[in-house]
Amino acid sequence: MPSLSQLACFVAYGHTGNFTQAAQKANITQSAFSAQIKRLETTLGITLIRRSHRGSELTPAGKEFLPKVENWLNELHQMIVDLKLKANTNAIELNVGILSTLGDVQMNAHIAHFERENKKLRFNVFDLEDSELRAALTEGKLDVASTYLSTDEDAAGNPPDTSASDDFTIRHFSYDTMVFYAPLLSPKENLTREDLALYPMVYYVRHSLMHRLMQTYFKNMETPKPAAHLSTPYAMMMYCEQTPAGALLPDRLLRAMGRKTGWAELENPLRLDASLIYRKNSPKKNIIDIYVSHVLKSFQQNLY
Repeated sequence: MPSLSQLACFVAYGHTGNFTQAAQKANITQSAFSAQIKRLETTLGITLIRRSHRGSELTPAGKEFLPKVENWLNELHQMIVDLKLKANTNAIELNVGILSTLGDVQMNAHIAHFERENKKLRFNVFDLEDSELRAALTEGKLDVASTYLSTDEDAAGNPPDTSASDDFTIRHFSYDTMVFYAPLLSPKENLTREDLALYPMVYYVRHSLMHRLMQTYFKNMETPKPAAHLSTPYAMMMYCEQTPAGALLPDRLLRAMGRKTGWAELENPLRLDASLIYRKNSPKKNIIDIYVSHVLKSFQQNLY
């Protein structure tokens, strides 16, 4: 019978289509990886990967075998996770990614809830940018991610984000309304984009999803003069409290941080879809469902 490591290596190749990348994904050398695949094929008596001087690809038998192996491995992992939950063994870890420019201020409250209600669940939380979140989800380094979904083409003309693929589930949990936070400038209410152009603006860092969304918001018009580029909404908030400048921040975050004044609403609303993304066939699906259900409930009932 094939070993679990051989089957896992085959699935890694199936995801990448490349021996070098698959070996990195399996965290072994390429020679060791190739040996695992060769032993698997010898055990089965079937060629799963066709090699040539131009590269490699799955054979028809490999393409048929891949989804069956992947589903079986996921079911096995799920059984192990469920068994650990029922037994008084080590806690199950859930790797959660948070969009760094989103600033999910409720995350600590979520963790505190599970500390009280489910001590078998332990969280590892990572602040990452949107592209990093999606890559980590695809590679299995994250179990669930919290980010904004882009619904319009960005300033470069790229198409909308259509992340709802066959592989991932997306669950909306909040629409965040952006407001102009400038406590030292006392901005007027219902600011137009032309009004905003008159104020010094703290921007999100250039490589971020939020920076692209801001570019879209100010597309084809004069943009506010940059006062700074900062990586988190918390840093932007503190900057505006110490310097006469403003920033577009989620009203949900400002209220959660106790900032009830010093900000103005926008005449041209900017609402962002905050959502959770996770792999449908994750071996931790039952645990993810528990976490996602709590997050959705907390927003529906305004628990925090």
